[in-house]
Amino acid sequence: MREGAALLQGLATCGKCGRRLHTHYTGRNAVPGYHCAGQDIVSRRDVYCLNVGGVQIDQAVVEAFLKALTPAALEATQLAIQQVEADHDAALSQWRLAVERAGYEAERAERQYRAVEPENRLVARGLETEWEKRLRDLAAAKAGLERRERQRPRLLSEEEKKKIRSLSSDLHKVWTAPTTTDRDRKELLRTLLEEVIITVNRSERCAHMTLRWKGSALTEIDLSLPRMKPHGLHTDEDTISLLRRLAVHYPDDVIAGILNRQGRKTASGERFTANQVGSLRRYRNIPRYEPPATPPTGEVVPIRTAAEILGIYPSTIHRWLNDGFIAGEQVTSGAPWQIRLTDELRARFVEQTPPGYLPMVDATQKLGVSRQTVLQRVKRGDLEAVLVTRGRRKGLRIKVVDSELGLFQE
Repeated sequence: MREGAALLQGLATCGKCGRRLHTHYTGRNAVPGYHCAGQDIVSRRDVYCLNVGGVQIDQAVVEAFLKALTPAALEATQLAIQQVEADHDAALSQWRLAVERAGYEAERAERQYRAVEPENRLVARGLETEWEKRLRDLAAAKAGLERRERQRPRLLSEEEKKKIRSLSSDLHKVWTAPTTTDRDRKELLRTLLEEVIITVNRSERCAHMTLRWKGSALTEIDLSLPRMKPHGLHTDEDTISLLRRLAVHYPDDVIAGILNRQGRKTASGERFTANQVGSLRRYRNIPRYEPPATPPTGEVVPIRTAAEILGIYPSTIHRWLNDGFIAGEQVTSGAPWQIRLTDELRARFVEQTPPGYLPMVDATQKLGVSRQTVLQRVKRGDLEAVLVTRGRRKGLRIKVVDSELGLFQE
């Protein structure tokens, strides 16, 4: 049993699919919650078929548990268990009578079959069929009796009853005592509870719980769930990272066009505008684009022409443009992209691997990080990268020197 604050760990099951619920903890205060490993497709995404906070769920179960342990409730529970046992015994007696009747009918059919003359084959065949039917009825009755006997409700032992009586009078103090750990509370719950079945109706913000006690008694609890408080709206970090790279090369209106072309949305789910990009940039302390003091050098050509000159596919240019590896220009937002072929850009596309540059696989192994982390560091300018365009092993090469190994030590 773990030490977490989720009191129903190992007891809670999903009321929809019957799976045992898993526990999780959220926030700085490690607030407990329960979720089901089963998943449904909602809006083209996999979501848990049950996911609910554990604070109210645990509190309702604890209240029912403490209420059941008051002296009057304890006596009533014992009487109810005794009544269940008596009803079960009465039902068993009826099943035993049914077995006796089926046995008598089988013996009677056997006597009739053995008494018939062997020459009377037609009658003998009919009596044999009747005998076989009675034997099947007898076997079914015995199986039903055996099944009913296995379903006998489990009664609390005298030792368990004695332990519960000793706790019932001071249990509230024991439960809330600072010396009582969450592990102790879980053990107390398990003295009486076998299972807690939880069903959540999100549209109506309510939960229905069925508490199955030892002895087969059931308690139904309906619980209202609080409205989910929306978390503060935040733009995803990947978009912020791209904005930092783009702000070096483009004004806000061009950046908005790039973000919209990639299908990115604002924190509220809207398309980007120049004003929204400017507000987000100022909120994140990202400097605005400053045109160079001297006119940039290099020929400005369409993407297809740039691809031919550099010896790569246009799709590679588009991918590097979208990822922020290279800069592009537009006459106006929405116009075709153009690439300025500067000496710096040409230097990024080579036919052979320069000394000190490693393939992506070797670079990730040497740095001890993932491919995504390496790409992020390249985009930020922490690592240098070139694209090899000739040979059997074309692709990115990363420059890794010993002094850069410390960049990834957090």
